[in-house]
Amino acid sequence: MNEVEAYINEFEGEQKSIMLFFHNWFTRELNLISKIRYNIPFYYQKSWIYYLNPIKPDRVELAFLRGNELSNEQGLLEVKDRKQVYGITFHKISDVPVELIDEIIQEALLLDQVKPYSIRKKK
Repeated sequence: MNEVEAYINEFEGEQKSIMLFFHNWFTRELNLISKIRYNIPFYYQKSWIYYLNPIKPDRVELAFLRGNELSNEQGLLEVKDRKQVYGITFHKISDVPVELIDEIIQEALLLDQVKPYSIRKKK
């Protein structure tokens, strides 16, 4: 068991189910690298693409680090007073619209391949 799986196993109920679902999808089907950063699971290809943020008491946010650069044609991504990170919050595993989420994920993966993230430092 890796560090992300150990982290996810500390949760219960729907939070655990949602995080395990996404973790398995990202690591097994998409072959992304998972690491714990800032005490939550992050998923990488060339750079950070998204993370899973457990929200007390029973929700999980799938947050896209470059959400501001995604089309959001599906209308699912929420800004939440952030400039760059956009996310989708889930209460139950049955609430996950897999096909729509897959479209967003594929766009985020393509963006990472075509235009890798670079930190813009202030002068």
